[in-house]
Amino acid sequence: MTPIQQHAQLDWDDQGRPRSRVFDDVYFSDQSGLDETRYVFLEQNNLTERFAALADDGRLVIGETGFGTGLNFLCAWQLFEQCAPTGARLHFVSVEKYPLSPRDLRRALELWPQLKHQAEQLLEQYVAVHQGFQRLTLAGGRVTLTLLIGDALEQLPQLDGQIDAWFLDGFAPAKNPEMWTAELFAELARLAAPDATLSTFTSTGWVRRSLNAAGFKMKRTPGIGHKWEILRGVFLGWPEQTPAPAPAKPWYARPTTLIGERRALVIGGGLAGCASAASLAARGWQVTLLERHAGLAEEASGNPQGVLYLKLSAHGTALSQMILSCFGYTRRVLEQLQRGVDWDACGVLQLAFNGKEAERQAQLADAFPRDLLHTLDQSEAQVRSGIDLACGGLFYPEGGWVHPPALCRWQASQPGIDVQPHHEVLQLRRIDGQWQAWDGERCLASAPVAILASAAEIKRFEPAAELPLKRIRGQITRLPQTSRSQSLATVVCAEGYVAPPRLGEHTLGASFDFNSDDLTPTAAEHAGNLRMLEEISQDLVERLNAATLDPQHLEGRAAFRCTSPDYLPIVGPLADRQAFTEAYVALGKDARQVPDTPCPWLDGLYINSGHGSRGLITAPLSGELIAAWLDNEPLPLPRIVAEACHPNRFALRALIRGKA
Repeated sequence: MTPIQQHAQLDWDDQGRPRSRVFDDVYFSDQSGLDETRYVFLEQNNLTERFAALADDGRLVIGETGFGTGLNFLCAWQLFEQCAPTGARLHFVSVEKYPLSPRDLRRALELWPQLKHQAEQLLEQYVAVHQGFQRLTLAGGRVTLTLLIGDALEQLPQLDGQIDAWFLDGFAPAKNPEMWTAELFAELARLAAPDATLSTFTSTGWVRRSLNAAGFKMKRTPGIGHKWEILRGVFLGWPEQTPAPAPAKPWYARPTTLIGERRALVIGGGLAGCASAASLAARGWQVTLLERHAGLAEEASGNPQGVLYLKLSAHGTALSQMILSCFGYTRRVLEQLQRGVDWDACGVLQLAFNGKEAERQAQLADAFPRDLLHTLDQSEAQVRSGIDLACGGLFYPEGGWVHPPALCRWQASQPGIDVQPHHEVLQLRRIDGQWQAWDGERCLASAPVAILASAAEIKRFEPAAELPLKRIRGQITRLPQTSRSQSLATVVCAEGYVAPPRLGEHTLGASFDFNSDDLTPTAAEHAGNLRMLEEISQDLVERLNAATLDPQHLEGRAAFRCTSPDYLPIVGPLADRQAFTEAYVALGKDARQVPDTPCPWLDGLYINSGHGSRGLITAPLSGELIAAWLDNEPLPLPRIVAEACHPNRFALRALIRGKA
């Protein structure tokens, strides 16, 4: 991964139109960009007719090279709302190497008052758009935008999906030749659905010939404005003389899409369960959410304040890529909640508490853009945090704290979700194509799809019993704010964290205990949390009068984090473990083999678990990932990340190591 270092560098002409400094080219026509977009992309792809012909639960997927100002997207969205049935959905995937800053995007879109309704919704969600896959949910879930931020030939090969209509809209071939190559056109062909259409503003002969060689049938057609001719075409199929792209390995290939009733049951009412339910409900599913407690978010998701904190690697690991995509998605979801009570984007300061940590932070500051993270020296850190500190650190301006129960309640309140409290599922049965949830005596609910989202408790169900989930106890301490502690303006982290006040209290935590199964808060761990506070700031200890507090009388709560051995969540479809071992036993002798045996999936059974201390960041987008599998949509994460989180990874490793 080559993290992006900058937004688009723009100049503005005397009529307020943007021009790229890097490519020395305009973003849209100086005559009528709107008319050009509608003619070149909407009309040549027959979108008016195709939107109108969608079934009420149908979907069209548009792919684009060059998001730019979002003009093509907004025009397609506007036409979709005018023509498509009310239950239909639009999914728009666009790649962009140099995204506009939010301020520049707003300025550019002010040129098109005709698109104000769509543009305002886009601008509200256009936050935390960083490197990699970034998913935006718009129009109440009816429109999905998946932005791939980065070089097209790095991002598109990681896309798992099928595109119905392609918009080729990079800067002109003479200005930006990297966007008009045989390698890129091969990716468009790999991703093209049968009979996919394609259009572009250029009519350059070598572009037409290269697209034809990739399997498209292109023809010139009269242009508009400055353009004498443009290109339109259809995908005929992968060319016979070209080696076909390697298919997904069967244990990572998509399960067959279920047809019939769109009903699901979700077991677990924490962050993972509520996110899974919300993502399906946004797609028109009817969801029964089963929770054993009296309310939602009563276990690990129930802390008063959790931290939106990005533990990244400068080396582009699968976990780092996942965190970047998931962080952005969670930040955009939080825009729906009440700032100051449900969440606050106050920023997060990670202290450089020793030389090794300072070195790690310097590497990250070199690898990522300033609007994601940057270092602060001691005096800058003190000004930002509002308290005295012994050192500077790494500041995440878009981070902050969240009240997780508020997020869970908002997600579970979406239309189509039936929350059933006091429903403890002890057994899962598959009868006549339905998953049945039993409490021992009675069937609580049944549906063709079941999602296990009850943290480590999912191991009680036979299909998930062998997954290597472990529980780690954590305890937080609630500290009453004082007149002097109110000055704390950001979350500050060292080994633990302390958050600015919410409703008169600071949250301090959290301990790690690998051995205890008792969830009764202990004075010893309150004392340990207070020691962590001393490491964060002696000044804050004094402001909170913490030295006078008796750990025996402090308030707090304990819960279990649920983690996997590789610290990645476990998200995806479940296979029959014994049948899996039998199907792929040859891997024990030669791990390079790829048997063509289809994976023995347990039809309609999925898992969303193992989020550890990162649930606020990773659980919401994991719900989108499961929904994308179930609805056969483009995945919201790079293929390499979806594979790294896949439940089958453990059975696969056991086979290869001869331990199955």
